[in-house]
Amino acid sequence: MEAVTALEVPSGSTLKVKETHTADAEGPPASSRQESSSPIPQLLPRIEEHPKIWLPRTLRQTYIRKVGDTVNLLIPFQGKPKPRATWTHDGCALDTSRVSVRNGEQDSILFIREAQRADSGRYQLSVQLGELEATATIDILVIERPGPPQSIKLVDVWGSNATLEWTPPQDTGNTALLGYTLQKADTKSGLWFTVLERYHRTSFTVSNLIVGNSYAFRVFAENQCGLSETAPITADLAHIQKAATVCKIEGFVQRDFSEAPKFTQPLADCTTVTGYDTQLFCSVRASPKPKIIWLKNKMDIQGNPKYRALSHLGICSLEIRKPGPFDGGIYTCKAVNPLGEASVDCRVDVKAPH
Repeated sequence: MEAVTALEVPSGSTLKVKETHTADAEGPPASSRQESSSPIPQLLPRIEEHPKIWLPRTLRQTYIRKVGDTVNLLIPFQGKPKPRATWTHDGCALDTSRVSVRNGEQDSILFIREAQRADSGRYQLSVQLGELEATATIDILVIERPGPPQSIKLVDVWGSNATLEWTPPQDTGNTALLGYTLQKADTKSGLWFTVLERYHRTSFTVSNLIVGNSYAFRVFAENQCGLSETAPITADLAHIQKAATVCKIEGFVQRDFSEAPKFTQPLADCTTVTGYDTQLFCSVRASPKPKIIWLKNKMDIQGNPKYRALSHLGICSLEIRKPGPFDGGIYTCKAVNPLGEASVDCRVDVKAPH
């Protein structure tokens, strides 16, 4: 008489094995007895499709996000039957309080709601099917604006020149610096003008300063996210002294100081980011005082609430409030008085934030 027992195998199927009782009249053949004493074979699932990961092209280089951004990566894979997908971060298990994973039949999703700098690192996806395994590596870098340079110092002043030195920021925002932006402001107007941008050294000599003026300087650090939110300012002012002259008084002659407008500092081309206020500066000399007109792509923008125009002591400025993609173009500042007119142009490019 024969009985049947059932053995569960990993695939979920059932293996049936025959057994013969000792009360049977005839004993089993020798070969059958040998087989019954050997271990019961395990039926492994048949691998119909080897595991493989399809890594998107955009993830084959470092994936960069800003602090606070969402990370949502969908990685397709193949394998039949369904393979086991696991993630690691820098060789360790994921922090499930910050990172969540959803594994589907043919893909795996890695999700971080608000990325922080600690989420940077090397993430590895492993897809296993029996003894077969496929892996893919993704480098994620979470960055933010850099901190300001630690200090700036006025080293020397001679003639119309001033030498400055500063120290790099303690925090670069988790990415390389693109350089420094140096600005100057004279005490008469108090307006800041950019002297240089994306400068890589930590010292610079500013030249062509106006005799008789006193200047303060400040420096920003810049990386892929933009400029540092603050900037150190020199504790000492650079006083540009007038050369000592011997005045010989002669008969007074009335002089006509009338002059047609002439721009002494032109507008500078600039690139700004959508939503960040931008200012354009230039300076003009004229007598009598000229009328200042601002144009965008040759169209008068006077009275447009999008712009704020100021003119003081020959320094003209235009503030573009929260520029959008359509605020880029050619901006013109025109100065007009009874003796003539003059104008300067610059190009403004507005880019979307990274």
